[in-house]
Amino acid sequence: MRVALTPLDFLERARRIYRELEAVVDGDRRFTYAELAGRAHALAASLEARGCRPSDRVAYLCPNTVELLEAYYGVLLAGCILVPLNIRLAAAELQAIVDDCEPRILVVHPTLADVADQLDGPERVDIGGVYETMLTEHDGAFVDRIVEADDEDDVCELFYTSGTTGLPKGAMLTHRNLATHAIDSALTMACTHRDVVLHTIPLFHVNGWGTPHWVTLLGGRHVMLEKFVPSDVFALIERERVTRLHLVPTMASMLIVSDERASYDTSSLVQVTVGGAPPGPVLLAELERLFGCEVICGYGMTEAAPQLTKALPKRSHDLLPEQEVRARRATTGLPNIGVDLRVLDDDDAEVPWDGATPGEICVRSNHVMAGYWNKPQATDEVLRGGWLRTGDVATVDAEGYVTIVDRKKDLIISGGENISSVEVEKALCEHPAVLEAAVVGMPDERWGEVPRAFVVLRPGAAIDGGGETLRTWASGRLAKFKVPKRIDVVDDLPKGGSGKILKNELRQCP
Repeated sequence: MRVALTPLDFLERARRIYRELEAVVDGDRRFTYAELAGRAHALAASLEARGCRPSDRVAYLCPNTVELLEAYYGVLLAGCILVPLNIRLAAAELQAIVDDCEPRILVVHPTLADVADQLDGPERVDIGGVYETMLTEHDGAFVDRIVEADDEDDVCELFYTSGTTGLPKGAMLTHRNLATHAIDSALTMACTHRDVVLHTIPLFHVNGWGTPHWVTLLGGRHVMLEKFVPSDVFALIERERVTRLHLVPTMASMLIVSDERASYDTSSLVQVTVGGAPPGPVLLAELERLFGCEVICGYGMTEAAPQLTKALPKRSHDLLPEQEVRARRATTGLPNIGVDLRVLDDDDAEVPWDGATPGEICVRSNHVMAGYWNKPQATDEVLRGGWLRTGDVATVDAEGYVTIVDRKKDLIISGGENISSVEVEKALCEHPAVLEAAVVGMPDERWGEVPRAFVVLRPGAAIDGGGETLRTWASGRLAKFKVPKRIDVVDDLPKGGSGKILKNELRQCP
């Protein structure tokens, strides 16, 4: 008998096996797995009572709280499709997403009530008021939702892309996508039920939503973080004995420069993963000094549910010098279990493993989305030929480690030479005064386009000579044609709701 793959089995397993163990810490609130499952089932029953039917969308405008975590299961138990909204978007941007997916209900956290007031369309349920009443009214309910084998390809979650190159698109993720992703991720990272994961990255974000599934599957402990504040992160690591931490480079930089870091015990950490943008070896080394544990890079994307690689060393590296091992951990990494990842040229031939020849990362996996919501043409384009075309340009070294060198759209072509914006950014970030850097192409009459950089300095740092001093620094590390022709020192870089740097805005700077 073929049994369906579904993340709903993860919650049921945890409810039966780990029922008395603590599942979630959310501020002063603590819930066992029996209680978390009870809340998820009560949510499902309340949604059905409010008229929600299979395939209806239920959207959440909510930071990392237990309410969003339980929606990962409760909404699915009701047969509905969960849509976690990016809480950092403006009302007009959120309205465009709401208009696209037409949710039956919008669940709103009280901190986002003002934004929700500006939205039209769905029935609204406020957390802390109506929401808790709904759950109380259905306390003790058990929704026996059986996902049949033929239904495992049904869409159950809808996550919108960051929209950095246009309007966000809804990636349709199925029961099978999410179940196989969780199992493969847990195996790849050798996770166990003893793991304690601090949810630093928002659960609507590409690096955030895959984690809750495998933590629940294994019976680990979720620690929710409503807002990323370095002192709160350090305090929670110490108090809850957090073992795994997931960061984007901006978060990592905030922790590194924080004055609070020496005041807390973070010795419980066994691994820190950095994703969302390619970090350099310098950032990883600083994190290793800060936390005293393994720090690796990871890579994923919305359309892949999301994790695709982890930069884990091989056992053949055990006797290598630490600097060489760190260089491998700073790559984009090796494909996760369950991921067939190839770097292909324009003719769909695999590039040689020489660490130099670039191509596009293309992926086949059970994790890859069913397609974009209401966008068949865009779906056909990105899933062309049976491969997920990521748009990320990378090389592969002799050991199979992939390294992203740029996004296709961010590659700078100057006088016929390809310039990786990522390579230039890493060189600039090696300067001890630089916290962040972003490089874009700017028009040039002679060369077509040339690199231009924007940098943010570390708190309290200053550079005599500003951009020209940094140009001199870069010229000692890069070929002449790669050195930015202009470097602007700025207070901050424009970022989207997921923390990605908005290079489109930088290209418009005078």
